[in-house]
Parts: sequence; C-alpha cells; structure tokens
Amino acid sequence: MATVSVPKSSEETTTQPSTITLRIKRSNPSESTEKTFSEFQVPVQKWTTVLEAILYVKQNLDHSVGVRYSCRQASCGSCGMKINGKPALACYTKLSELGTSIVTVEPMNNFPIIRDLAVNFEQLISNHKKIKPFIVREDSEITPGTKEFIQKPEDLEKFLQFSYCIKCGLCNSACPTMATDTSFLGPQALAQAFRYTADNRDQGKDERLKIVDDSHGIWRCHFAGSCSHVCPKGVDPAMAIQLLRGYLLGFRK
Repeated sequence: MATVSVPKSSEETTTQPSTITLRIKRSNPSESTEKTFSEFQVPVQKWTTVLEAILYVKQNLDHSVGVRYSCRQASCGSCGMKINGKPALACYTKLSELGTSIVTVEPMNNFPIIRDLAVNFEQLISNHKKIKPFIVREDSEITPGTKEFIQKPEDLEKFLQFSYCIKCGLCNSACPTMATDTSFLGPQALAQAFRYTADNRDQGKDERLKIVDDSHGIWRCHFAGSCSHVCPKGVDPAMAIQLLRGYLLGFRK
C-alpha cells in the first residue's frame, strides 16, 4: 500500500528561536559618572532587529533601559546607536546580519548622553537651524499672484539625494572632526547646506555660504568619509561637503 506523507503543521515546522547575548552600555550622567554593561539573554528569529531585542529586554527583563525609538522603519532617525562599534539604526539592523552571538550596543559618540542609549540632539538641531534649512526667497508659493515653482528633472537631480536626510545623527557620530572640535558644524548640517544651496528655487546661497565659510565650518572637514559610510539613506555627506566647497572656490555657481 502506498503511503501518503502528511504535511507538518506550521507549529511543527517553525524553527525554534536561537538566543544571543545582548550587552547594553548603561550610564546616567545626572546621577553618576559610572558606566557599566548589562548582559541579557534574548531569544531571536532570523528577522529580529537590534531594536526588537532591546525592547524585549525593556519589556521583560529590565524596564529601566533608556532608549529612544519611534517609527521602527528607518524613517524617523530616532534609534541611532553604536552596534558592535559601528553607528547604525537599531530598527534597520537585523541581528542575523551581524554574524555573532554577542551583540554590544552603546550610545553614539560625539553626543551628550541622557541615559543609557539615549543621547542629546540639541547641538545637531541647533547646527541644522544655523544653515537655514529652507528655501530662502522674497516671494513664496502662497504669495498672491504666484504659482508653484516648477523644476526640471535635471534641477531636482542636483539635490535630491541630499534631501533624504532623516537627522539620525549617525554621520556626526562617525565624524572624527566632531570628536575634536565641539564647535564644528558637522557633516549633517553641511550636507543640508549644500542641499538648499543647490536648489534652483533658493536665493539664499550667499547668506548660507557665509555661515559655512568659517574655521569651524566647511574647512574643518578632513574628508575621512566615515559620515557617508554609515548613512542609512545614502545621502553621502562627504560628497555634499566637497560640492559645497566648489561654490566657495568658484568652481560652481
């Protein structure tokens, strides 16, 4: 008699989750200068992200873990941190991609620590505001008698890549100049300065270039390129800085 194989149920075929050791750097500057690591055993599947592992710890093992997050889909830039020594978005990094059973998460470099993995973005936002991150012109699309400002595809291509910035701070965290010059504008702000300067609707180029043409501005960049290497959106701040220099050196108009 022929035998008939019966498919296993989904419960029987589901792979049991493996376990990783998650090391979280802990500190609370408002109470102490002490910095330690807490280790947790976390069950994971092949699709588990670093953020999901941290939230598992926060929900089940230690409610006091400090971490910032929001969208969980690499759009808001809230969950930037160092993962095994490299700045990255926790919600965008799968544990299975790291190739190790021990994962260490730390707060980003070059930012004041609020607590554990959460850092203070005050300087990043302040520097971003300094470069006037908006279209500067006397009229606007809501001025009576005006219409929308039409752009050709080639005009859009000049800055489109650099408009994808989500202000996650990873580029500033990876920047060696940010580590030595606390007054440096940083790759995030400089890249956005180029984004608006290259926009043909903008009329604030001269004003914006005066802001970045400073000893703590565009000339402090040593072109290490680490900012572009860690950008999760492919903005390439290093390229933007070089293109922005072109305006100051007269190579671009």
